[in-house]
Amino acid sequence: MKFVIITGMSGAGKSQAVKCMEDLGFYCVDNLPPALISKFVELCLQSHGDIQKVALVIDIRGGMFFDDLFASLDELKELQYHYEILFLDANDAILIKRFKETRRNHPLAFNESIVEGINKEREILKKLKMMATNIIDTTRMTPGQLKEELRNIYLEGNKTDNLIIYITSFGFKHGIPLDSDLVFDVRFLPNPYYVEELRDFTGKDLKVREYVMNSSVSVAFSNKLFELTDFLIPHYIKEGKNQLVISIGCTGGKHRSVTIAYVLYHKLKEKGYRAILTHRDDTLGERK
Repeated sequence: MKFVIITGMSGAGKSQAVKCMEDLGFYCVDNLPPALISKFVELCLQSHGDIQKVALVIDIRGGMFFDDLFASLDELKELQYHYEILFLDANDAILIKRFKETRRNHPLAFNESIVEGINKEREILKKLKMMATNIIDTTRMTPGQLKEELRNIYLEGNKTDNLIIYITSFGFKHGIPLDSDLVFDVRFLPNPYYVEELRDFTGKDLKVREYVMNSSVSVAFSNKLFELTDFLIPHYIKEGKNQLVISIGCTGGKHRSVTIAYVLYHKLKEKGYRAILTHRDDTLGERK
């Protein structure tokens, strides 16, 4: 039986994850008291194979019952029940934004600010995060991207190193993305903006990508960029990094940066990395 415990920060997307897991055929239970976990597993095992995949959401909403979680996990090990822990996280700014948008109070912020509630929760969940089998940072994720990530892990069975790589194109005239880890300037590449029949298209269109990549400089740069990131990624994984944001910029963020981001994304995917492609300043929407 596949048994997954879903936990993580409030506002990081656990409710959305449960919906996705149900779509993947998991029998899901939200906010089960941790002391009942082993009994629940026993019941599932007695279903004579009717229940093959189970996901439980366990988080700080359980209040004082949450303290029983580690004892319950030890009990599962003693009973030789295999389990996985999925930990959902997001940066503080996004968590605060989500709470304000939904007008919800943080479960630990009784008479305090959302920030103080988040800080308390991070401290409480620190040990649990270290025990996690899979960590997904939803800071930059759409619900669709989260579903795809869960599908890759729990349906396709792809192994995960817990590092998600975000490749983002942008325009320097609109500013560098604040959460960038690596920033590359591609304003030296051939610019389709000065070709009248290409100006109104973007790097998502094949004819624009062909124009940009029909240059030995573009090809050489894209190869060297992949070699560099391929070299760096294992070191970021060793460091324990959960997400890596690679930002690629040109002047307006529509042609050259989109093209190189597209090329790098597909090279990383072919290598087996968990990569997500976004285009911050392309107003024409996604057409990967």
